Amino acid sequence: MTLNPAPSLSPQTPDALRDAVRGRVWLPGDPDFDGVRRPWNLAVEQPVTAVVEAADEADVAALVRYAAAAEVGISTQPNGHGATGRTEGTILLRTGQLDRLEIDPAARRAKIGAGVSSGALQSAGAKHGLTGLPGSSPVVSVTGVALGGGLSWFGRAHGWVADSVVAFDIVDAGGRPRRVTASTDPELFWAMRGGGGDFAIVTGLELALHNAPSLFGGRMLWAGADAGAVAEAYLAITNEAPVELTAWLELLHFPGADPMIAIDTTFLGDETAARALVAELDRLPTPLSDTRGPMSVAELGGITAEPTDPGAGQSRGELLQELGSDTIASLLDEPIFPLMAVQVRHLEGAFSQPSDSPHGPLTEPYALYLFGLPTDPATAEAITAKQQFFADRLPVSGRKPVTFLNPAETLADALSPTSIERLRRIKADRDPAGVFRSNFGVQL
Repeated sequence: MTLNPAPSLSPQTPDALRDAVRGRVWLPGDPDFDGVRRPWNLAVEQPVTAVVEAADEADVAALVRYAAAAEVGISTQPNGHGATGRTEGTILLRTGQLDRLEIDPAARRAKIGAGVSSGALQSAGAKHGLTGLPGSSPVVSVTGVALGGGLSWFGRAHGWVADSVVAFDIVDAGGRPRRVTASTDPELFWAMRGGGGDFAIVTGLELALHNAPSLFGGRMLWAGADAGAVAEAYLAITNEAPVELTAWLELLHFPGADPMIAIDTTFLGDETAARALVAELDRLPTPLSDTRGPMSVAELGGITAEPTDPGAGQSRGELLQELGSDTIASLLDEPIFPLMAVQVRHLEGAFSQPSDSPHGPLTEPYALYLFGLPTDPATAEAITAKQQFFADRLPVSGRKPVTFLNPAETLADALSPTSIERLRRIKADRDPAGVFRSNFGVQL
């Protein structure tokens, strides 16, 4: 059986869908339908035939059985991050109500539902001196990040977010709840640790946590006129950084403000050791602000202060093969406008070590993220042109992390042809009817 490319709900289907699940159901014409179907990135249009908010794992299983019988696909999103708009003819499944969160301090493990946010996991772990592998935003779902591999503040010490996954709780294409581990189903376990959500619906994760008895971090911000000195200091620090230290360079140009430059840091250790490692920063011109200090792992979202509400955005990610003085010069000799931010993340460390995942090790030492606000079509076009400008002049590898993909890209922009072919075989075996439609599907 293959699903219709763009099926529509028959007159009998709405009642059948509402009868099939206990969670909330929205259909076209219902109040709030247009609101609940929107993704996090409001620049992406997301057409769907219905929205279902699952009450629990049993609800997810019932929905999968319903969708398979109706020959309708399912697109799953806890809160809409990473959306591409490739959802036409599908039921949009929201898993935000799957919010179980259990910490086992002795085993350093967490069992979480698919709707648990990174910030919620961090808050729970912090009470026991433990941490997950959080990125810059506290509002993204841990599950969504793990399915894309996942970059973290602490990835230099502990690798991909997906490397910490011990088990997936899933509903398969037959509507059966299952637990997947490296021993029970090695092929599916491999695929889901960075190959996206095209193979099953994840209802929960078991994750290894990591010790974090102390943490130092924050942002130093300077005027744009100091960019050359700040960037060279960043280069010197990252050339010698131990894996416990992570530093990100940020070129910033907010609407109505002058250009600025920032260095964001975290250090898994005490303040004295952290300040010694970044002493180069103390020799720079006086910063506009300095928020660095001892902090909880639950406070990491405050470093970059990314928006916690949906909004329009236009991004592009790349991986840099090197970052030397010539690359720094290429970054700085052209204003980033109309981009709002150009971020360079130091990788290496555990990121470069072997990983049995679709992406494998990150051999590139730095990641690049280019972001702008598409306020109108002309601005959107200018943002795309400036992103391409930087990609053309910087030593990018041509690959990127899955979680950095934008709606115009596919998994082939992130993963090797060998991994893509293996993922397609797994998709054909586990979901031959194509019930599951992830943000970045292996057939695209």
